Amino acid sequence: MQLNNGEYSFPGGISALSLCEKYGCPLYVYDYDTIKRQFERLTGAFDVKSLKINYACKALSNINILKLFKQMGSGLDTVSIQEVRLGLMAGFSPNDIIYTPNCVSIDEISAAVKLGVRINIDNISILEQFGQLHPEYPICIRINPHIMAGGNSKISVGHIDSKFGISFHQMPHVLRLVETMGIRVEGLHMHTGSEILDTEVFLIGADILFKQARELPDLDYLDFGSGFKVSYKNDGIETDIEDLGKQISKRFNFFCKEYGRDLTLMFEPGKYLVSESGYFFSKVNVVKQTTSTVFAGIDSGLNHLVRPMMYDAYHSIINVSKTEGRKRIYTVVGYICETDTFGINRQMYEIAEGDVLCIKNAGAYCFSMASNYNSRYRPPEVLIYEGKDYLIRKRETMEDLLHSQVEMETLQTALPTGESDFTGLANGVKEGSTVSSKQMS
Repeated sequence: MQLNNGEYSFPGGISALSLCEKYGCPLYVYDYDTIKRQFERLTGAFDVKSLKINYACKALSNINILKLFKQMGSGLDTVSIQEVRLGLMAGFSPNDIIYTPNCVSIDEISAAVKLGVRINIDNISILEQFGQLHPEYPICIRINPHIMAGGNSKISVGHIDSKFGISFHQMPHVLRLVETMGIRVEGLHMHTGSEILDTEVFLIGADILFKQARELPDLDYLDFGSGFKVSYKNDGIETDIEDLGKQISKRFNFFCKEYGRDLTLMFEPGKYLVSESGYFFSKVNVVKQTTSTVFAGIDSGLNHLVRPMMYDAYHSIINVSKTEGRKRIYTVVGYICETDTFGINRQMYEIAEGDVLCIKNAGAYCFSMASNYNSRYRPPEVLIYEGKDYLIRKRETMEDLLHSQVEMETLQTALPTGESDFTGLANGVKEGSTVSSKQMS
């Protein structure tokens, strides 16, 4: 999204405010050009004979986004059987999907085996059960390298107290099981966390992965996970992908030569590929001044974008309706009945009620972590693709909230005369800026 002639717009000259008028607020918008740029930058950073990028679809799992990654030549990293099925529905071949669950039952893993996808196992108990049930099925093993890395303790997953992966100190036990049960190990995997800035962290992890890989003679690939930092503050502070690619490629090629054959180098980025593509638009309901703070209260909340509250994540916020004039300092908050603060002491062009604010870097872990808390609807998603805007998810309605609920006959209440069902009555209530499902279809 760029500012041109005093107006924010997307590729093709699509006005941001026109999208908000067309689809209503709140609204998620994704720019395909940014996704493609990030994918091509990543694939171009490595100089190895075989490279595979598997998009971590938990970041943003709309099936249209998955289809775009399939179109670009990406594989898919999944963490649930539902994501596996979404990937297959999006057209990915089973061999291009890697399933890396955590703390799931052996039954779910067996369901993934039936679907023919690659399996990544991260604990010894499941490894032993898997070897008994599926002795011929090749697997990948996820190790824990005991590296504390990431932008927040909640997204650091490779440290000694993490629930993820098998400690590399337990590899002798793993090797005994592999040998005794005849398990074929085709890959080795690690992931240390998210928002990792320092290339050296990846290199330390790489050395641990290479050391363990030497004990497994029949590997086809090494999966280095991801965790690349994106520039949330638009300050250019991000993982230097080109430097990382140069350093990792050099060490990986040396390892392959030592190992005796070329393996595939894998990564599984999610946030790095889609975060910067996303914009979340919300309308200002109220400007409220207290003794110490000026609040801009918007028509959204942590139910639509929970990262600031969950991870203390920073997201840039701009006033799309005002692109010049006097700037003032605001704390942007939501409408949820609990503290939901998007940004504290943010300097923006003076905000009036009815203005549209944009929260940037909303492509990763925003819609995918959204909920119906306070019985609020989840917003629509729009994709900007080749100069046109496409609705890729409708705004929810009262029917969606009640769809899976079963009303007990003994508790049913009489409806007002002329109303045939409760959802029809509920949807008749004016929803402010919300666009009806008929207008969206």
